[in-house]
Amino acid sequence: MNAPLNPAPRIGVLLVNLGTPDAPEPRAVKRYLAEFLSDRRVIEIPAVAWQPILRGVILRTRPAKSAHAYKQVWREDGSPLAAITREQAAALQGAFGPDVTVDYAMRYGRPAIADRVQALKQAGCERILIASLYPQYCAATTATANDRAFAALARMRWQPALRTLPPYYDDPAYIEALKASVEASLAALDFAPDAVLASFHGMPERTRLLGDPYHDHCHETARLLSEALGRELTVTFQSRFGRAKWLEPATDRVLAELPGKGARRVAIVAPGFSADCVETLEEIAIRGRETFMEAGGADFAYLPCLNASEGGIAMLRTILARELRGWIE
Repeated sequence: MNAPLNPAPRIGVLLVNLGTPDAPEPRAVKRYLAEFLSDRRVIEIPAVAWQPILRGVILRTRPAKSAHAYKQVWREDGSPLAAITREQAAALQGAFGPDVTVDYAMRYGRPAIADRVQALKQAGCERILIASLYPQYCAATTATANDRAFAALARMRWQPALRTLPPYYDDPAYIEALKASVEASLAALDFAPDAVLASFHGMPERTRLLGDPYHDHCHETARLLSEALGRELTVTFQSRFGRAKWLEPATDRVLAELPGKGARRVAIVAPGFSADCVETLEEIAIRGRETFMEAGGADFAYLPCLNASEGGIAMLRTILARELRGWIE
């Protein structure tokens, strides 16, 4: 009798996040931005019109500015986003039994999705859950990560079975984890905020008109979190880029207006991010604070993401175990 091809097939869970440059330096940031801003899911402009702008203007000016932002938040173990996602994967290792391997990848930069899918297959994983850590679905985040995983399979002779993690913007486990995190962070402040903002990453208004559910998912997350907390949240959108109309209201504009409206103490949470990154640690916690204080604010606090906290890992364990049903006991 012939021996089985794989006597002990394994299962893989691949956590996926957006990505990061390899270093907080203009050259590394340029490589990262070239990949990121060449993604047709991110920039939905015909390449013949967009690439001259990207190569001729943006990649000549933006890398130095972005590198400065990354330098302000870079950790000894690397980019905050990559380091925290690595911590999340490590914390989940063994959570689903000895036959499940948990790994992580970045959509842009390294470790690349295709490389880690191949590594999981070589390690004996015949079934892989692609877990993009974006609570709210967006074609420019969730879909492009899944695209890259499917593209990796297209080059494989022996493909593993694949599942993808659905958006979890309204999942009770997610809302409860957010509630507990926000309440703990607010309790640790030495002031009572007049306003609490829920800042989500922005997207061009055009994507909403084309049918992307991201805007609605963000507002539903904020509504559920507001009800759980028993207090009002102001929804805003950050990280505007270019001249197109983006989702509103803009976080920076709201921060500049709040003191004049009598809200001189503010706290901000970023429920669209599963891990803190340059958009939260630099754009909000540093530049957002400066905007608010210069406008007459008195107290400002950025409330951290779930990251690899006990509550955050428990939430991930819950939603991932649900998607692994039928593959694991």
